[in-house]
Amino acid sequence: MDQLRFDGRVAVVTGAGNGLGKEYALLLGSRGAKVVVNDLGGARDGAGQSANFADEVVKQIKDKGGVAVADYNSVVEGEKIIKTAIDNFGRIDILINNAGILRDRSFAKISDQDWDLVFAVHMKGSFKTTQAAWEIFKKQKYGRVVMTSSNAGLLGNFGQANYSAAKLGLVGLANTLAIEGEKYNIKVNTIVPTAASRLTQDILPPSMFEAMKPDLIAPVVGYMVHESFEGTGLIIDSTLGFATKTHLVRAEGSALRKKPTDPVTIESVKQNWDKVVDMKDAKHIQKISEVTVNLVDKLQDFEDRSKMDGDRESYWTTYSYNSKDLSLYALGVGASVVNPSDLKFLYEGHEDFVALPTYFILAGMCMEAPIVAQSMPPGKHADFTNILHGEQYIEFVGDYPRTEGTFTTRCYVVDILDKGSSAVAVVNSEIYQDKELIYRTQQHIFVLGQGGFGGPRASKLATEVAPAPKRKPDAVVEQRTAEDQAALYRLSGDYNPLHIDPNMATTAGHPKPILHGLATLGISARHVLAKYAGNNPANVKALKARFVKPVLPGHTLATEMWVEGTRVHFQTKVKETGNVVIAGAYVDLKKVESAAAAAPAAPAPQSAGALKSDALFAKITEEVKKNPAKAKSIGGVFLYNILDGGKTVKQWTLDLKAAAVFEGSPKGKPEVTMTVSDEDLLAIASGSLNPQTAFMKGKLKIAGNIMLAQKLGPLLKSDAKL
Repeated sequence: MDQLRFDGRVAVVTGAGNGLGKEYALLLGSRGAKVVVNDLGGARDGAGQSANFADEVVKQIKDKGGVAVADYNSVVEGEKIIKTAIDNFGRIDILINNAGILRDRSFAKISDQDWDLVFAVHMKGSFKTTQAAWEIFKKQKYGRVVMTSSNAGLLGNFGQANYSAAKLGLVGLANTLAIEGEKYNIKVNTIVPTAASRLTQDILPPSMFEAMKPDLIAPVVGYMVHESFEGTGLIIDSTLGFATKTHLVRAEGSALRKKPTDPVTIESVKQNWDKVVDMKDAKHIQKISEVTVNLVDKLQDFEDRSKMDGDRESYWTTYSYNSKDLSLYALGVGASVVNPSDLKFLYEGHEDFVALPTYFILAGMCMEAPIVAQSMPPGKHADFTNILHGEQYIEFVGDYPRTEGTFTTRCYVVDILDKGSSAVAVVNSEIYQDKELIYRTQQHIFVLGQGGFGGPRASKLATEVAPAPKRKPDAVVEQRTAEDQAALYRLSGDYNPLHIDPNMATTAGHPKPILHGLATLGISARHVLAKYAGNNPANVKALKARFVKPVLPGHTLATEMWVEGTRVHFQTKVKETGNVVIAGAYVDLKKVESAAAAAPAAPAPQSAGALKSDALFAKITEEVKKNPAKAKSIGGVFLYNILDGGKTVKQWTLDLKAAAVFEGSPKGKPEVTMTVSDEDLLAIASGSLNPQTAFMKGKLKIAGNIMLAQKLGPLLKSDAKL
């Protein structure tokens, strides 16, 4: 790799007489920068002054053939330090605000002087020095600034209230300057170093002090101030030869009232507090404008949801999934590589990779929702000890869901039925993606021992099962479940110990852990899908089933099917016992067809404006035109599906048989199809994301002739690492 140099650049390093600052100055000086070595020469607490420290560093730089000058001014008079750079070298390009002092005291014992001196050196010093250089940076449209924070600033530390406050203040200063300097090519970042220095000499244990060498951190800062560094507003933590990015994240949060007209009370805050502090779906927000937009969106969502809910109690949640979840689920419901037709449910690189339709029941389960318990009649209760999943319905109303994404789910009880000994809660879920209703589900939840309250036995709002025709089945498909079937299926989210713990199973009256009802349903639905839906999940409109009896792993399931129009009735039996375990079930299809007759049509890309990768393909077009013979030597047709937000928004074709590059899909079938997001494609092209790593992590999906795809890389390596 070519050496990153700083020839022609002028750098100012404050507090450069020792420790980290010294290492920064020496490194920059050795790489061609002209360095202003600033150091007041004071003690760790800021007392005293000496020119010896700065002079010694300047001497070391000059002895190695570099150019440097000493500066002995206090950083509080930052303009004098910058003047030293201008007077000696005529410019300034780099500023590393490294100077610092410690005046550690427990909070109660901090004096005004302790507070003021620490803030003067850290905060005011960085402010004054940077401000003095700022107009110069703006005029030359170039500048690199590094602030020095600390883990004490990010996390706090006993006895360092003054130091911690100043160090976190520097993060805020850097973030704002990164915004103000963006259009002038001024990059402002923050380093959080942990290194041996005068400030830590008698604080760190001797062995750790020896290991935390400042020269392990200096290259990190060196890269951050190089002209090739594009990052700005970053917080980089480094020690012991490691570096990591740190940033603030913001939780999804929670509304503190049920409706916009309700008041916020102390009690309502307490009731929602667990959601307020839940960091499960926390996101990094980079700009304050994003906070404002996020709040506006949340308010709009809250008002929209309140209108939808009306007087009904609803529970809203989110559900995220990816290709790994889909493959794991498919294995859990018996899909196998032994069956070639199952591969598209198991392998994310398959050109027709798709989710099984029953997978999407999971997003509508809302197992953590309190709504069933809250909807029970007076004197009745529901919890995990007395509920059973009785019936399940799913209906697809929008585009078939993508192979990764996030759903927003609304879950609510539409009726409570009285079945005598038990109650039944009829629970609806509506599942949205990008505010579009994609599908809906309905569950019948039996609440054992909680009937007899005088409620209705049936509901007009319930989707009913349909009895199987009284004739011989049109088809029967058998499949033996694995002994590990329940253990595997539970990894898709149902961790009830009844399906894994022998002791729990015995207590419940079973000889061993039982298979999940939804696993049995998933296996049966796969049979219907393969037999009458062309093995095409997008062909499914709706599915309904009633769970009758449990299944033991290792049992053989026999799915009996009857076709009537576009409805396929089915019931499932255990072959070994003859017991019906799923009854009154059906799948409504868009059309009845065999597996051989259909494969899901590739989704048409949505219209998209300019993407970052457009410039990349423009460059490829230019290079192919320059050297068509080299392109034709590959002789393949490559299709790129460019994603944004998980959706295909643009396609590009590299027809290297004809030495042509164009937007859109080829006339025939491509030999290689590559699916990748706009951002990841740019990362691969720039070399910051290795193509093999992207492929292994699922960021780059390749279908077709993978060996041909590998031949494409060397061809384009000089201009685009594809």
